[in-house]
Amino acid sequence: MNETLVTLVGNAATAVDFRETATGGMARFRFAVTPRRWDREKQLWADGRTSFYTVWSWRTLAANLAGSVSVGEPLVVHGRLKVREEEQAGQRRTFVDVEAVAVGHDLSRGTAAFRRAPRMEPHLTERSERVTDGDAAASPREREEVGAMAAVS
Repeated sequence: MNETLVTLVGNAATAVDFRETATGGMARFRFAVTPRRWDREKQLWADGRTSFYTVWSWRTLAANLAGSVSVGEPLVVHGRLKVREEEQAGQRRTFVDVEAVAVGHDLSRGTAAFRRAPRMEPHLTERSERVTDGDAAASPREREEVGAMAAVS
């Protein structure tokens, strides 16, 4: 199957709209990309025309976006490009969407502190019920996951 994968660098233009669906979480937000070019005559950086995209995400990525991204933050979005046309009020309009595969903060413009989201898998849940702080059989990662799950509860 032919898909157009793109990587965009820009800013979150709207808040992340997160919704729970029957198949898991869904999130969307508008993303602004403004190219910058060096103007040799003026010896200044000049902004080009801003393009706006709707970024869609599903399941875990959607939930993590909702908890991590705010309006105006610089991001890098990687995903599948989707172009659709619709008729609204008698006019044909073109919309450009990106179905995100990965989204992260643009670290060339700031710093971030990564926090791993706890995974809720059946085998981890069963194991974590048996693990106690003094359980010698538990690995440090398992003890960390149990602590994270207890903090969430």
